[in-house]
Amino acid sequence: MNDYGHDLLFGSFPSPVRRPARHAVDLAVASERAGLDLVTFQDHPYHPGFHDTSTLLTYAAAKTRRIALSGNVTSLPLRPPLGLARAAATVDRLSEGRFRLGIGAGASWDGVEAMGGRRLGAGQSISALREAIGIIRDGWDTDRSEPLRHEGRFYRVADGARGPRPYHPIPIWVGAYKPRMLDLTGAVADGWLPSLEYIEDGLRGIADGNARIDEAAVRAGREPSSVRRMMNFMRTGLGPAGQGFLDGPPEMWIDRLTALALDHGISAFIIGGDDPGLITRFGAEIAPAVRENVAQARRRVRQH
Repeated sequence: MNDYGHDLLFGSFPSPVRRPARHAVDLAVASERAGLDLVTFQDHPYHPGFHDTSTLLTYAAAKTRRIALSGNVTSLPLRPPLGLARAAATVDRLSEGRFRLGIGAGASWDGVEAMGGRRLGAGQSISALREAIGIIRDGWDTDRSEPLRHEGRFYRVADGARGPRPYHPIPIWVGAYKPRMLDLTGAVADGWLPSLEYIEDGLRGIADGNARIDEAAVRAGREPSSVRRMMNFMRTGLGPAGQGFLDGPPEMWIDRLTALALDHGISAFIIGGDDPGLITRFGAEIAPAVRENVAQARRRVRQH
């Protein structure tokens, strides 16, 4: 077993389309009714067919009562770190602790630049993300009375106002694939949030990514288990076995997700797509079975 011991989370990844206007919000409500733990939305503000994700998250939080919410992942180049910290803390307070901060170093640089963001190289964007995570956490630290000041390579904050304090400690989940981003995740993040379809070499790539994160965490003086391992699944279907990892009968889903949890330490499973029927079955049928399988395996380990 390569189990980091986290509680299991099951979530959805609806498209943030703007027509019909309430599409994504309706699927957030459906996810909550299905018993899912988390609803997430991609953040591509330059896409003309999408809502603004930060506003969508706020509205979805107001229309739900229990489910947690996150960007998957928030585009840092279009969100000033201290402003992002304030926005995240505000939604977290209003929703009584249901906000999670998924964040990425940036993608689709033509779109970012078209909206006024800076185009950065790969190495620059990773350094900027590390710098931004420090600013965000400093912004949440209201135990310090002095204004926030930061002089960095990519960001400057002069006498910035701290706060508000989040309702609960907001975890920062990073979308990462390449070695330097995996190192950053192990060193400073609270979670690894990739999509399976973008991981090279499939299960071997997950194992390699975990090892890289573990090593970076140890170098930073952290326990590897302090980083939750998560996974998006974008090609899914319930029915005869198909091409996707989660494209087949429920029994296949249950077996494969159980194995991911126990053999690879994945503790959060997020399915893409806009099918409310699939969301309902995922929450009502598949998630409970995976939870029970993993709980039984963990009990056996403790007994021995």
